[in-house]
Amino acid sequence: MSRSIPCKRRDFIKKLRQLGFDGPFSGTRHQFMVFGENRLTIPSNDEYSVAQLRMMIREVEEIIDRAISLDEWIAL
Repeated sequence: MSRSIPCKRRDFIKKLRQLGFDGPFSGTRHQFMVFGENRLTIPSNDEYSVAQLRMMIREVEEIIDRAISLDEWIAL
């Protein structure tokens, strides 16, 4: 099993696109990506910490309605 590592913003966006998200689109303070009628805010940090990444992956799992394993996330 792999361990979590920080993720660059551009890599996070690429992985979301592979999961079926559209965007990023400009919002008022942050950009966001869209999956169906759901919206995911993308923080403007250049790199996301492990804790922040885990929190955002949980949000993605709720939006796409399925679990994403760490190995699957790294493979995207």
